[in-house]
Amino acid sequence: MSTVRLAPEDFTPVSVDEKQADAITRPPIGYWQDVWMRFRKNRLALIGLAILAVMGFMAIIGPMIGQWDYREMDEGHSNEFMSARHWFGTDYLGRDMFVRLWFGTRISVFIGITAALLDLIIGVAWGGISGYFGGAVDDAMMRVVDVLYGIPYLLVVILLLVVMEPGLASIILAMSLTGWAGMARLVRGQVLQLKEMEYVLAARAIGASPRRIISRHLVPNTMGVILVNLTMTIPGAIFAEAFLSFIGLGVPMPLASLGTLANEGYQVLLVYPHNLTVPAAAISLLILSFNFVGDGLRDALDPRLRQ
Repeated sequence: MSTVRLAPEDFTPVSVDEKQADAITRPPIGYWQDVWMRFRKNRLALIGLAILAVMGFMAIIGPMIGQWDYREMDEGHSNEFMSARHWFGTDYLGRDMFVRLWFGTRISVFIGITAALLDLIIGVAWGGISGYFGGAVDDAMMRVVDVLYGIPYLLVVILLLVVMEPGLASIILAMSLTGWAGMARLVRGQVLQLKEMEYVLAARAIGASPRRIISRHLVPNTMGVILVNLTMTIPGAIFAEAFLSFIGLGVPMPLASLGTLANEGYQVLLVYPHNLTVPAAAISLLILSFNFVGDGLRDALDPRLRQ
């Protein structure tokens, strides 16, 4: 068996051009790009996002493309089933259900998002300050949160709406008065973990103010948890508004919301079931879609799943 002699030049290392090395490596991907890449792999989350987009679009243009005003009564066509004249039928006063459904969706989503954003602003500020300063400040601020958290949410809202003048502002204020407590506790827990990190200590060392550290370093690094909680808070606020309107403490007449439509349909359920089925389906789709999006965001923002 013959042997092969190797020359010294056979051991010359292969050199890789710097441009070729950059081409071989994975292209840089930002944090939110990575989140979106993992979010779109969740089919239920994408379906929920698509449903929310369609319903949001229809809530804007739906009342405008209908033939009727949401307050207009079509005499002689009360409790009519779906037809070419009234696409989703009419209610007990002959008002077009298609227009009223999308107008009610607009009101319900507006109340839910506004109340959730107020909870976000108050809860993030309260929890951030409490967690950063700690000590006596933390104890005093969290005792307030504990008291509010221990009071039944709907009971407080109902009592406030009984004594306040009815209207959209009253509903949003009543829902936001204690609704921020959960967000504050969540943000405080995150800030307690993050405030001992090296970049926070470095910011303190160079003389950054507490306000700057909270707003520029701590809150942005809790944004993932905040966004997930926000997507769970919005459907809760929508359901709370629907419940309040269902028991007669919601938006005043002649405004319509999904809760008022469900209340009106419930009274004629056995005779005209479509009057309840349509708004109930809209409420269910909204809440399910927000929950699907929230679950998708939770998985996409989880650092343990990053590759």
